[in-house]
Amino acid sequence: MIDPINDKFREECGVFGIFSKNNLDVSRITYYGLYALQHRGQESAGIAVSNGEGINLHKGLGLITEAFKEEHLDKLKGHIAIGHVRYSTTGSIKVENAQPLLSSYKLGSIATAHNGNLVNADVLKELLEDSGYVFHTTIDSEVIISLVGRAAKKGIEKAVFDAVQAIRGSFALVIMTNDKLIGVRDPHGIRPLAMGKIDDSYILASETCAFDAVGAEYVRDIEPGEIVIIDNNGVESIRYSEKTKCETCAFEYIYFARPDSIIDGINVHQSRVKVGEMLYKQSPVEADVVIGVPDSGIPAAVGYAKASGIPFDTGFVKNRYVGRTFITPSQELRERAVSVKLNPLKVNLEGKRVVLIDDSIVRGTTSRHLVEALRKAGATEVHFRVASPMVKCPCYFGIDTAYRSELIAANHTVEEIRDMLGADSLDYISIDNLLETFGEKEGFCLGCFSGVYPVSTPIETSKDHLER
Repeated sequence: MIDPINDKFREECGVFGIFSKNNLDVSRITYYGLYALQHRGQESAGIAVSNGEGINLHKGLGLITEAFKEEHLDKLKGHIAIGHVRYSTTGSIKVENAQPLLSSYKLGSIATAHNGNLVNADVLKELLEDSGYVFHTTIDSEVIISLVGRAAKKGIEKAVFDAVQAIRGSFALVIMTNDKLIGVRDPHGIRPLAMGKIDDSYILASETCAFDAVGAEYVRDIEPGEIVIIDNNGVESIRYSEKTKCETCAFEYIYFARPDSIIDGINVHQSRVKVGEMLYKQSPVEADVVIGVPDSGIPAAVGYAKASGIPFDTGFVKNRYVGRTFITPSQELRERAVSVKLNPLKVNLEGKRVVLIDDSIVRGTTSRHLVEALRKAGATEVHFRVASPMVKCPCYFGIDTAYRSELIAANHTVEEIRDMLGADSLDYISIDNLLETFGEKEGFCLGCFSGVYPVSTPIETSKDHLER
């Protein structure tokens, strides 16, 4: 079955937070902010709101539109809110594992929402359990809230400072108490977090597209190793890690982030178009038409067409009504290559030499079906170009990746993969050329391409390595 979504890295999570000084409807603003971040996680959604005396929480499974109704938002009244959309990288899909997580501590209530993965969560979990802490979920985010709660008698700022010193891995955190909104980014800045503003009210979000959705202006990115504390006095910044070097996940630019976002100063859409231009310089080919795999392969295809002078056109029509509840075809129907999500547009392909551009190849199963579909539609040649380097290693920092054994590029050469896909030619953008399109030679996590990670990683295991 042609279903590109099932042959991609899965998104991590999206976080959103708002501190209002203007009597804004914070629950609805958070709802629309999360709606803009829905691409980062579709398994569960939650919003917690503080009215200054306590925190109310609602969360549910599914998309934000499935988890929330009008009456839920009506009950969430206050001046601070945090929200979360989740794709599970650790922990199974159940409502207890949905975020934000809410807990009581010595000075009141606290709620947290987390995007990323902690590589030392199981060690910390064991230490906390030995000291009597009882865990209610199987997700690593609960480790963070318990560490903060333990140190709460020192005051929330010091508690957060101490907690983030203990955790290792990737994290973009929004934390809320009765009267404060706190944002934290890991020392390497692997996961994005930005600050925006509506009048005197401040917003934190995983991507700037969430600011556009709620009418906020982008102020700046939260720096790696920075804690920001937002309350009635304004914004206070604390650096908890001095030796920081920004190493944003390269896949944010390649695939995860919405094209209308800006992450760490780089416009996501422009970076994807530039990769397409660079792909032509690196790997030119004579052809009649350039097409992209919807939606994430299209900007690179536009760039390839622009650099080569070969016309860009629509190659696949996408069915936008295939949702998460779609019934998977039987094996018999799958073998007939049922084109459920993408169907080739024969009139643009018949009798033509085609350059097919996709943002990445992970397992390769869908890529083979795409090439077959183009051949059936009458393409005389299919030249496959990939807008990411070869994915050879798993990610430990908040992306649900396959085992190394399932990654096609970890086990085969480019020529072997070309043969398996049935393409006339195949090339991936090189790591050096990818970095050139970003305009910087460093400042990115490239672990899934090179096996070199910003933080030492656990022995390879599945996404369930934090569950016992």
